[in-house]
Amino acid sequence: MPSPARKPMRPPRRKVNPLHAKRIETVDWKDVALLRTFISDRGKIRSRRVTGLTPQQQREVAIAIKNAREMALIPYPRSGRT
Repeated sequence: MPSPARKPMRPPRRKVNPLHAKRIETVDWKDVALLRTFISDRGKIRSRRVTGLTPQQQREVAIAIKNAREMALIPYPRSGRT
């Protein structure tokens, strides 16, 4: 029995950098709407692999999120316990 024909594999598409798409140069900790896009539903900072940011932008976003948490604009991550 012949093997089924397989489609040639395409390389996965690159993630679009959300900061480049919105033409944002620097991340401000007061821009809560933007920062929430980089936070999971549990309050954790999403990884670069998920967000598609450059390493420098990821550090900038992480610092902005931490500053916004200090100012009580964004909640801290929830613990696993209820």
